[in-house]
Amino acid sequence: MTEAEAREIVRAAGIELLDSGLVDGTWGNISARVSPELMAITPSGRDYRGIAAEDIVLVDVVTGEIKGGGKPSTETPLHAAVYRERPEIGAVVHTHSMSASTVAAARREVPPILDDFAQIVGPSLRTADYSLPGSGRMARAVVKAMRGRMAALLANHGAVAVGRDMKEALLCARMVEKGCRVFIEAEFLGGAKPLAPLEAWAMHKVFLAKYSKIERGKPR
Repeated sequence: MTEAEAREIVRAAGIELLDSGLVDGTWGNISARVSPELMAITPSGRDYRGIAAEDIVLVDVVTGEIKGGGKPSTETPLHAAVYRERPEIGAVVHTHSMSASTVAAARREVPPILDDFAQIVGPSLRTADYSLPGSGRMARAVVKAMRGRMAALLANHGAVAVGRDMKEALLCARMVEKGCRVFIEAEFLGGAKPLAPLEAWAMHKVFLAKYSKIERGKPR
């Protein structure tokens, strides 16, 4: 992917997140991998509808060096940590959506209560231990919580979803919000009843290996 392509993908994703209601105003942040060492990430404190492609900031995920100027999101350490630890990941989306934030505030783990949730997110949705936003400690906690999964909640904060490309990351972000909403409501109806752990794990592996290829129409 070229730098220009990555910048445009991130810019367009910001509009999509606003339209979907997963973020509001300047909250949240988005990035896309340009190369193994470089990512394109949204600038700090900017409304997504006012961002042009050239405003997207390029950052070295290893050194943290900013390429070409601009002020990147304060959550840059989190995005960089994901790319360093997960070489298959091509995009990261951080949201403050309502249901995900509610579960994160309760510091609960969402079990695999829906088959599509298990397929896309993984065998559960963990909540990372609380750390100050933008800190290296938060980045490490999220990477740990996301092991074997494509998303994690951030205690008292929000959610992070990832994908092998931006389309998959946005799908995962929507599924996190859906899963959290269903979990909250099912708890009021006597408690959410999860799938068996082995079934949930198998569904996720099949999605990653097969169905997501068909969905996006290209080989891996």
